[in-house]
Amino acid sequence: MNLLRPLRRLRCGRFSLALDRPLVMGVVNVTPDSFSDDGRHGTVEAAIAHAHRLIADGADLIDIGGESTRPGATPVAPDEEIARVAPVLDALRDCGVPLSVDTRHPATMRAAIAHGADMINDVAALRAPGAVDALRDADCAVCLMHMQGVPATMQQAPVYDEVVSEVEHFLGERIAALQAAGVARERIVVDPGIGFGKTLRHNLLLLGALDELVAAGQPVLVGVSRKSMLGELTGRPAGQRLAGSLAAMLAAVARGAAIVRVHDVAESRDALRVWLAIDGAT
Repeated sequence: MNLLRPLRRLRCGRFSLALDRPLVMGVVNVTPDSFSDDGRHGTVEAAIAHAHRLIADGADLIDIGGESTRPGATPVAPDEEIARVAPVLDALRDCGVPLSVDTRHPATMRAAIAHGADMINDVAALRAPGAVDALRDADCAVCLMHMQGVPATMQQAPVYDEVVSEVEHFLGERIAALQAAGVARERIVVDPGIGFGKTLRHNLLLLGALDELVAAGQPVLVGVSRKSMLGELTGRPAGQRLAGSLAAMLAAVARGAAIVRVHDVAESRDALRVWLAIDGAT
């Protein structure tokens, strides 16, 4: 593993984000088939209202998605995805926090940047043809996530020889590819992709070894909120996984996660406030 000086700030479009404490990214799904909220925020109006609630609850960033990437999800055409996210971006442009767009489609990336997105959060780590070119000359940050397979089939039979080293190697290669293309290191975040082509055992191993990925120097984003691994561990449906989500989030933060992607912003901020107070007092 290449060890680099940890970044202290993230270049994120119109913002420069200090990384001296964990940042909370609130999730806004403008989709009718989200696993986490049964599509309750699937209209543009509902998504905008929900984003404002998350900001009031203390979200440091908002992540807007127009295509569900849950296991088994049906792909959405970029035109439809853009029609879902662009009005939300326009309405939130002056909300005071960075706006991220969760997309794997280069056409959507270009449209999102044109509508003011400060980050592109790509489950495919910019591997689609034209994806790197779509943001090479922009100011936005980019989150590179590891995913084995594609959402429609990724959970059918995920297999690794050694999941931690394979994910680390993949993300290292993607970071190098972006830097070779001219994307500054200060714009890059990585995500091990909890639940994206991984079994429960794979997810637990990755979270347990997260400090190894953190040691590579790039800020690490972790999304465990309401995910199926928590259902496997607790037996609870998505809407009843808050306690498990908070426990997994704090385990990730304890191992160095810089950004946590969550559905329950107020509760996550409270948990982090207590954890940071205890950590700072010892």
